[in-house]
Amino acid sequence: MLIKNPEFTISAVSPKQYPADGLPQIVLVGKSNVGKSSFINTLVNRKKLARTSSEPGKTRQINFYNMDNQFYLVDLPGYGFSKMSKQEQVKVGSFIEEYLQTSKAISLIIFLIDIRHTPTANDKLMYDYIFKTNLPCLVIASKADKIAITKVDSYVQNLQDILNPLKDLVFLPFSSERKIYTENVWNEIEKFLTINS
Repeated sequence: MLIKNPEFTISAVSPKQYPADGLPQIVLVGKSNVGKSSFINTLVNRKKLARTSSEPGKTRQINFYNMDNQFYLVDLPGYGFSKMSKQEQVKVGSFIEEYLQTSKAISLIIFLIDIRHTPTANDKLMYDYIFKTNLPCLVIASKADKIAITKVDSYVQNLQDILNPLKDLVFLPFSSERKIYTENVWNEIEKFLTINS
């Protein structure tokens, strides 16, 4: 898919701020340092559409990015590693949960996990939560450039064995450095946009 004019739309913390145009929403979930902003920038071939930070936990609102008025990429605040206070974490957690429970426009949840590491307790909690929403989910094993290209498939398989032994979800590698995985991700996303169109 070629996105010609991706635009940042709004940072929201409550339902009244969500875009109300009915466009499908593809939601990104993952740890604070898993590379969600880089994922967005790589998908749309832009360097600075989504702001990346060397300090995990900078995203504390729900960021909506309009993709050529066809759909939104929605970046949820990351979990773990953040320097947020406990009070801030509870507040952010509550509006993430509110969004996932109240938005009627979600077409797909993309769960990003670091390909190099065994899923943490927080990863497993988030995966279980997504599973219970009954929303479609695609799992992205990010930072694939950090390991040898010959080992990527086995690492992805290992993550699936841990999180999804039934093998009923698609797990794909991704790298903002190696662009070779981008087309496969778009192919999966397009399936869900077609289903909901």
